[in-house]
Amino acid sequence: MVDLFAIDERALLAAEPDVVLAPEDDVRTHAGLGNHKVIGLSFPKWRDGRGYSSARILREQGFTGDIRAIGDLTVDQLIALKRSGFSSLAPERPVNVQVAAATLARFPYVYQRATDAAQPAWALRHPADKPE
Repeated sequence: MVDLFAIDERALLAAEPDVVLAPEDDVRTHAGLGNHKVIGLSFPKWRDGRGYSSARILREQGFTGDIRAIGDLTVDQLIALKRSGFSSLAPERPVNVQVAAATLARFPYVYQRATDAAQPAWALRHPADKPE
């Protein structure tokens, strides 16, 4: 049995994915994905990053449910998974909760925009409303 792991408040750990999409599936061509509560995106190999793009596209299209990364995942991927829109994991190997929490809290600043609300460091240094 795979241990599920939540990385944000949208995770629905008690629910199974309504649909699981493979890396080669284009989420833009699947009608009705917004009607699901949990969408699973498969990571058959840790080096295949197409799921990150799929998660971001789903969030940009307004999906507010749980996007679950499923498969060959490591703790090192947690920050990128969270920032691209994933809310839960179903990893092949167990995730140590303390290590995961430390990993997600490790970097207080980010350097680019993503699907989360984190402001990039450059925007914090140079706010648009700052007088010249």
